[in-house]
Amino acid sequence: MKRRIPLIMAFGVLLPLCTPVLLVLAQEMPSDYQEVLKFLDRKGDYKDNVLKVNLPRNDLKVNISGTATPTPFGFGGWIAMTKGKGGQDVMMGDVVLLQEEVNPVMSALLDNGLDVTALHNHFFWENPRIFFMHIHGHGKAIDLAHKVKPAIDLMGHVTSSAGSSKNSPSPDPPAQGALDTAKVASIVGHAGEQSGPVYKITLGRDDLSVKEMGASINSRMGLNTWAAFYGSNEDAEVAGDVAMKETEITEVLKALRKNGLNVVAIHHHMTTAHPTVIFLHYWGRGPAEKLATGFRAALDELGKGGGSNKSRY
Repeated sequence: MKRRIPLIMAFGVLLPLCTPVLLVLAQEMPSDYQEVLKFLDRKGDYKDNVLKVNLPRNDLKVNISGTATPTPFGFGGWIAMTKGKGGQDVMMGDVVLLQEEVNPVMSALLDNGLDVTALHNHFFWENPRIFFMHIHGHGKAIDLAHKVKPAIDLMGHVTSSAGSSKNSPSPDPPAQGALDTAKVASIVGHAGEQSGPVYKITLGRDDLSVKEMGASINSRMGLNTWAAFYGSNEDAEVAGDVAMKETEITEVLKALRKNGLNVVAIHHHMTTAHPTVIFLHYWGRGPAEKLATGFRAALDELGKGGGSNKSRY
């Protein structure tokens, strides 16, 4: 009579033998990704062909509507890498930033050849104010690590500036004085309209044929770029919105940041219109001529048909 081995006993013998092999197959991290973690001095894991590097903001004490909120509730940033074609890695990420960190971190990313693809909030009534910035890049894994590290190193180390989320005396508003609107219009290259103390320049995107349900979407429907100026020649504020093709985002961001303007949001206004249009909101304060020059620099990047946000397959 043949001796039968109970199934549970067979599993008991085989499982310990197989487990180490399974763990190696499931968890073995490519050597270049190990190098990334070592260079960044961060923890991460490798699953589903993706290296995920954790960037939790444990340095922040956040409360939402008066309630102390732990970091895992939604303040754990990250970057991730996966292998693409031609030996290139694709990097994406979402970093958690204080209000005063947003633009210094953005400049560090742009200056190192990375893209910023979205900027928005995830919460209401949080203190301090928190913003979330999505990033993108492609190249060799260790090169991407070198590119992103300057931005990571700024997190938690940006000195608070006037108008930041930290408690500090608010600066006086710009004095209402003589704003040379003709000079502003000359720099921008377009005339605007006066509405009380505000001078606003609005431009459509007539170079784009945007449609929704067969209807043409024009400037009056919201497909426009604008800048509102307030104050005096010496001390003015500007706020506005830029309507961009996806391929124009990075160069517009660079133009604004190089001219000292703060980017405050990057998002959609339309979800079913084609082609896709991205909207960027910005703000700045300083001499009116300098603000107008910054806005003009952004305008000059529109309609070129280039940019670094091209689809990569």
